[in-house]
Amino acid sequence: MDLPADALLALFAELTGVMFCAKDAQGRYTAVNDAFVRRTNQRDRAGVVGRRAGELFVPALAERYEEQDARVLAEGRTLRHELELIRREGGVPGWYVTTKVPVLASGAVVGVVSVSEDLRSADETDPAMPALARVVDLVADRVEDPPRLEEMASTAGMSTSALERRMRAVFGLAPTQFVLRARIDRARSLLTGGDLPLAEVALACGFYDQPAFTRQFARLAGETPGQFRRRAR
Repeated sequence: MDLPADALLALFAELTGVMFCAKDAQGRYTAVNDAFVRRTNQRDRAGVVGRRAGELFVPALAERYEEQDARVLAEGRTLRHELELIRREGGVPGWYVTTKVPVLASGAVVGVVSVSEDLRSADETDPAMPALARVVDLVADRVEDPPRLEEMASTAGMSTSALERRMRAVFGLAPTQFVLRARIDRARSLLTGGDLPLAEVALACGFYDQPAFTRQFARLAGETPGQFRRRAR
């Protein structure tokens, strides 16, 4: 039995750790839940519905969302497991994984629905944790020279495909995403914990130069490292 659209919207409205939105082919929001509203500058859903990303988010984030939507609309394929650094209620940044699915009507793509899940804490009771803990330590020790997938798999004593499956199950992230999160988390710590020049922060987090670091940080966080540092202070 297919659930009616109203029932699905009512279900998504109750979610607190998952942000939900739907857009039409012109990029206008047609439905959102309260968790999504809280990441905008609006007070309620009525202030979001009918608007576009550019009216609600800083330019770097809006451009990223619109680029993602354009890919889904053009290709008619789901965009899965996009890592994003999103400010939670109260301004504290947190990691989310976003999936976007095309909406079809009479064979044509007419919109996009999206969910962004707040990344859960690792399940310490998972039997794979001892092996994955070695990977976590490896990544933490090598932020300035990030390990490759094959090295991570060897450290865990698994094949690369098995490591992919276990890390997604335990952390909600692919190994490469886990490494990127560790690098950006280290950057956030350095940006807020001292006055180290941005070029040195970049090198300390495994980026070959400051422009590359700035592009990646802004893509994930919606603001440049300098803007993040000023806001944090």
